[in-house]
Amino acid sequence: QVQLVESGGGLVQTGGSLRVSCAASGRTLTNYALGWFRQAPGKEREFAAAINWSGSSTRYADSVKGRFTISRDNAKNTVYLQMNSLKPEDTAVYYCAVDLSGGSNFIRPAWGQGTQVTVSS
Repeated sequence: QVQLVESGGGLVQTGGSLRVSCAASGRTLTNYALGWFRQAPGKEREFAAAINWSGSSTRYADSVKGRFTISRDNAKNTVYLQMNSLKPEDTAVYYCAVDLSGGSNFIRPAWGQGTQVTVSS
């Protein structure tokens, strides 16, 4: 069984930067795709970014492309999301996810508990 714990959330001003982290325990994640999702108040959880098992391929939602960067450190069993040029609409709880199916569809991922990111206007 895998446990995912996010950290690094907080309050930042518009245009600022923040890096959130997700550390895994209970299972090594080197063979699995990892992703970041976010959920704003009153909205559905949405995809933000994903990275394949090796880190050779990434994909992003259009809303964050060019501003966010996902990366992973398999030696630390950790995935990161570097968020730059933050906007108030980026305010959300950010969740990391692992696709244990071996694919990258994140249909039934294992979720972390989330970390709050708030961007002040």
